Amino acid sequence: MTFTTDIGSLTSRYTAVWNEPDHTRRRKAIAELWTEDGVEYSEVGEYRGHDAIEARVTSAYEQFVTTGGFVFVPAGDSVTHHNAVTFSTHMVPAAGGVPVWSGAVFMLLDQDGRIQHDYQFTGKDAGTRAVVAEFLRRLTEGDPDSIADLFADTVDWQLDWPAAGHPAVPWIRQRSTRTDVADHFRALNEFHIPEKRGGATPTVLVDGPDAVVLGDIRQTVKATGRTYSARCALRLTIEDGVITRYHVYEDSLTVAQALTDNGPVH
Repeated sequence: MTFTTDIGSLTSRYTAVWNEPDHTRRRKAIAELWTEDGVEYSEVGEYRGHDAIEARVTSAYEQFVTTGGFVFVPAGDSVTHHNAVTFSTHMVPAAGGVPVWSGAVFMLLDQDGRIQHDYQFTGKDAGTRAVVAEFLRRLTEGDPDSIADLFADTVDWQLDWPAAGHPAVPWIRQRSTRTDVADHFRALNEFHIPEKRGGATPTVLVDGPDAVVLGDIRQTVKATGRTYSARCALRLTIEDGVITRYHVYEDSLTVAQALTDNGPVH
């Protein structure tokens, strides 16, 4: 089979139909995308033919776009060979923000490039990404109680630092509760100048409920006026929408040196 369909256009048109508010244009787009006997499979149903697919798309539009205030966007990761296509879609707030849902789509096309079989799978990582992104946003804003609200009542908290701690950095110690989390970030605020908080955009790696955040910490110490930069990695686990594991791997020696005004700071 010779396959010449523009896959970028196909995935864009496919995603756009779920956002289409006009009934007539939606119906026309469905007829152009799917064959007359095309089938759309979700994890809970099967929708065969244009009428059934239109009902399915319209229901999703009314639930998530009209009422929910979301839009669907392609992830730009399409892969194809022969008559098979796979790509991802995200559901994001219409006003902007992180995905609250992600789906993987697998299609089989006919010789004219129309969809014969369309399988949708719910992505396993969207909820984790959303919580991590919200955590990073709140971390930038610096409100300790708001940050702590993203954590479970009991937290598996681990630091790459001696259990006895260090007198110059009292916030670097073992924690276990949401109240402890708020105290941790409150102490950070007490020792640093808020407007200097930040650094380069971190890299976030996600696998199901687990995430790793790689980045650097840039802070200015109130007492010494010293600005320091320290590499940092966070290992997080998200369960039921809250952070249950928070493991920190950082260059704590650089932080301690900045707080004591003793030794080099990178």
